[in-house]
Amino acid sequence: MKTPTRKKEDAVLKIIDNVLKQVFGKEATHFIYKYLEHNYSLRQSEFSDKIEVFAKGLEDCLSSGAFIVESKILDNIYSHYGAFDVPEGYDFVSKMKLAMGDASQVLYSLNSA
Repeated sequence: MKTPTRKKEDAVLKIIDNVLKQVFGKEATHFIYKYLEHNYSLRQSEFSDKIEVFAKGLEDCLSSGAFIVESKILDNIYSHYGAFDVPEGYDFVSKMKLAMGDASQVLYSLNSA
């Protein structure tokens, strides 16, 4: 039986996959996955567990285009889980951690920045 945390992580993985396929199509999404796996040792199943690595790899792969993809991912997360208040200055990784319910990691990230 899956825990609530695992279910949420699975939903996040599905949202990321759907957004990438909507924006780039299946073949380009597959290329992005291979890029992340080859350059960052990051498998698709690890995206929600290693959101910092995912964000860095996506930004390296897509350059300024990553911002649009990250925004679409967050829009879909918010529509799936409901909108919530995010303080000014939060980056993609912090917003994703909040959405996944890992507020302690967000505070740690902000304090160590």
